[in-house]
Amino acid sequence: MTDPISLELLPRSAAIDSDGRMSIGGCDLGELAQQFGTPLFVYDETEIRERCREYVDTFRGSVAYASKAFLCKAMVHIVAEEGLDIDVASGGELNVAISAGMPAQRIVLHGNNKSTAELRHAMTIGIKHIVVDSFDELDRIHALVTGEGLDAPSVLIRVNPGVDAHTHEYLATGAVDSKFGFALLDGVALRAVERIVSEGSAHLAGLHIHIGSQIFVRDGFTAAIDRLVALIAQIERATGVTIDELNLGGGLGVRYTLGDAGIDIGNHAAMIQEDLGSALAAVGARSAPLLATEPGRSIVATAGVTLYSVGTIKAVPGGRTYVSVDGGMSDNSRPALYGARYEAFVVTRAAHNREFVATVAGKHCEQGDLLVRDAQLPGDIAVGDVLCTPCTGAYGYSMASNYNKLARPAVVFVANGVARVVIRRETDADLQRLDVG
Repeated sequence: MTDPISLELLPRSAAIDSDGRMSIGGCDLGELAQQFGTPLFVYDETEIRERCREYVDTFRGSVAYASKAFLCKAMVHIVAEEGLDIDVASGGELNVAISAGMPAQRIVLHGNNKSTAELRHAMTIGIKHIVVDSFDELDRIHALVTGEGLDAPSVLIRVNPGVDAHTHEYLATGAVDSKFGFALLDGVALRAVERIVSEGSAHLAGLHIHIGSQIFVRDGFTAAIDRLVALIAQIERATGVTIDELNLGGGLGVRYTLGDAGIDIGNHAAMIQEDLGSALAAVGARSAPLLATEPGRSIVATAGVTLYSVGTIKAVPGGRTYVSVDGGMSDNSRPALYGARYEAFVVTRAAHNREFVATVAGKHCEQGDLLVRDAQLPGDIAVGDVLCTPCTGAYGYSMASNYNKLARPAVVFVANGVARVVIRRETDADLQRLDVG
């Protein structure tokens, strides 16, 4: 492919002016790089809000933003203002949500190994749900209720449905061999529900699954719904309890390259709602659970891009040409971890054809630090150019590290021609602040 970068991979505000310069949210990307430095994460705030609204408008049950995709106080403010709940997977994420003003009653706590301290904090402030993941966790909750007198929390039972999500093995969380949830096999999930009902140390609010991430195929969700509804029928027979909420987690895929299909949120919501209704009717269930979801990637991925400065261009005889930039696996670990694919373009020549094939490399001391293999770039790419990789709003900054003692980039939000820093760039002093010598 030698065409210019497709706007389909960028926020809906993306535009190319008559000089070929790319802007997002009314802000010129080249000027943002000059003003704030590189590497730089740029998020279109309007795009985030519009995707939040799509979910709220299409799901009748609750929508909780999966904060692991990208979290900062400014993001919490947007989520709260747009009417979403938020899910957190650690005490640290919980503290960010609370410190940003998210009401505890709109927070859902996840995790396969929640500590007693994390559970105590969540139960003390009265969060919406704890998603229980193991019998050991039920032991800890029971001890906090009976031993410390804390109120019994509202819980969702995380179920491992044993389905194929058709995604990378590291992104599949609903297969039989997974560290997450109570298995359907051998009645494990049913025993967890029976224990909660009989013990009284927690209030059963519903069931939860998450079959994986970056999913484009409906089949996995349909199979998971069928198996959960069968479990609901078993629960009704065994305990007399009905299920009020069925949370299908998140996991919808996004377009990192033009070869990715993408999924329409509205169509997805309508189809799985239809699947749920059919499955409930087929087993004659008394439960009429609300369908809930926890999107993360599909809210922020396309809203964010990363800007880099080109520092070295090296043609290897008999090998590749490497275009090296001032970031790498410390700000985007997905290519190294999952073999994730991206595209790239020069922000000041976004309308140019990209006929030159080169690999965009990071500056880390690792041969695997390759951000975009066989990238299509303009033939006149040069040292000093600002390169952009689209669709980096999810699991870029949130998985960033200080490998090789690189400072983590700044994050700016843009809207209506105005840019604001929401996370400042780390400094050399930050890199040494925990070192006690």
